Amino acid sequence: MPNIKSAKKRVKVIEKKTLRNNMIKSGYRSAVRKFEEAIEAGNVEEAKTLFVEATKKIDQACTKGVIVKNTAARKKSRLAKMLNTAVA
Repeated sequence: MPNIKSAKKRVKVIEKKTLRNNMIKSGYRSAVRKFEEAIEAGNVEEAKTLFVEATKKIDQACTKGVIVKNTAARKKSRLAKMLNTAVA
């Protein structure tokens, strides 16, 4: 445990940020999982709406700094590729 006052504060701040990051990460993972389940089930119309939601969540995670810009682009690209193959 830290002894210095500023170090104690940093521990509290890091705990808050960790919780926030985990919440954002969980949200975008859930959105991606729902999209993938819709693709596997063959619900193309539902998958299209879930694709928009998943890309939005990924962009939000990127903006908040939870994931890196290139990681977000890669994930969105793979989701788009899955959707295009399901539609075709």
